[in-house]
Amino acid sequence: MGRAPCCDKQGLKKGPWTPEEDQILVQYINTHGHGSWRSLPKLAGLLRCGKSCRLRWTNYLRPDIKRGPFTPEEEKTIIQLHGLLGNSPIFQPKLTLRNVRMARGLYVHLHVQHELSTHT
Repeated sequence: MGRAPCCDKQGLKKGPWTPEEDQILVQYINTHGHGSWRSLPKLAGLLRCGKSCRLRWTNYLRPDIKRGPFTPEEEKTIIQLHGLLGNSPIFQPKLTLRNVRMARGLYVHLHVQHELSTHT
């Protein structure tokens, strides 16, 4: 059996989001909340699947996402949590103002810097 597919996949747009799509998603969520991600695209008038809408909102459009350089405290926290939990996304809630992709990118950058400095 298994779970039903989240969408028909027919006629749904793939690829980069347009500014217009971003605006529609933000306006809909600001007005109605996200509720069910599965039904949101149809209700908002978007030709995207619910998963795509959820990821776009969570990783790029959420107004509370902190952008810009990481603070030294954030860097220290990310390194400590990675030491405890590895690559697990479990530590994301502890970094509520950043998304997992940002945290992983910083960790990889710091790890590579450390490796380069110890091998030269």
